[in-house]
Amino acid sequence: MSNPNYPLLDPIRLGEIELPNRIIMASMTRARTDNPGLVPNVLQAQYYEQRASAGLILTEGTWPSRESAGFISVPGLYTQQQADGWRKVTDAVHAAGGRIFVQLGHTGSSSHPDLLDGDLPLAPSAINPGLKAFTPSGFKDTVVPRAMDLSDIARTVEDYAKATRLAQDAGFDGVELHGINTFLIPTFLYENLNRRTDNYGGSSENRARIVLEIVDAIVGSWASGRVGIKLSPGLTGVGNFIAGNETLATFEYLIGQLSRRHLAYLQLMNPVNDLTGTHLEVLGQDVAKHFRERYSGTLIANGGYTFETGNALIRDGFADAIAYGAPFISNPDLVERFRDNLPLSPSDRDTYYGGSEVGYLDYPTADAK
Repeated sequence: MSNPNYPLLDPIRLGEIELPNRIIMASMTRARTDNPGLVPNVLQAQYYEQRASAGLILTEGTWPSRESAGFISVPGLYTQQQADGWRKVTDAVHAAGGRIFVQLGHTGSSSHPDLLDGDLPLAPSAINPGLKAFTPSGFKDTVVPRAMDLSDIARTVEDYAKATRLAQDAGFDGVELHGINTFLIPTFLYENLNRRTDNYGGSSENRARIVLEIVDAIVGSWASGRVGIKLSPGLTGVGNFIAGNETLATFEYLIGQLSRRHLAYLQLMNPVNDLTGTHLEVLGQDVAKHFRERYSGTLIANGGYTFETGNALIRDGFADAIAYGAPFISNPDLVERFRDNLPLSPSDRDTYYGGSEVGYLDYPTADAK
């Protein structure tokens, strides 16, 4: 039976996957993979299992290749050993009745040589993103990256395809392509960071080309109904990620092309700052409202929603599901708390990244409390 006032509690079909509700657990880096092989461990299996009542779990951002790494203690999915580690996670989630996609993401220029065995990070053009990288010896300024040649681009596309095949071996229900914030994909989409003069720069169609090539490679390695993508069209004013005259048009073109590919979903992240006076001002704070008419498939909205505002966005037809991040950290039973109108527990930001089970596995459910 549907819930006209609370559509978040209604089931939904995402591509080939049936979800019992529309409350999505967003990807969140927690940096608990503290081993040289970047293999998921027992802590992570327990963490995701605890949150299996989410309509869909999206894992922390996961490296599709060694050269895509950009933070310490974040897992990968480019070796069989990593896939075997992830299998323990997916088995635990499935045993608890859940569904789980792996999010694959390449950090690009926001990484640092200290994370890449001394190699320079990769980017569309040799332009420093002006950020801080989380390295083994603490935060360091980003550097001028190496501009990717055509072989780098082709290898990167294939890396995503290989990681997708490993995701199937690992028992995932699907793959989400990480295209948000300051990672590799946005550097191609922003004209001030992409100064290329070949087929990957100079126009909206060219700047979006690598994204569509990666999507098509992932789909070709699995199926369109097993693939989602997450984008942040409202990103501006973060380091040198500054929207220009053509940025919005590039996102509009890209999303129009994605709409024709019949993916499981498109997830859109709201801006992290006020867009007033920027080239993205028209997006406001609910970017799904701008792109709803441009995307015919399932649309997930992400960024600052409560149970009430999430339900309202779905009732108004601007989104089909809502992704929640921080509330899932301290409320493993977030779905049940929303359903039963129970208060949410606060989280401890000091334990968000790295460490042990403290601030990771020890948040009790409402029943336990």
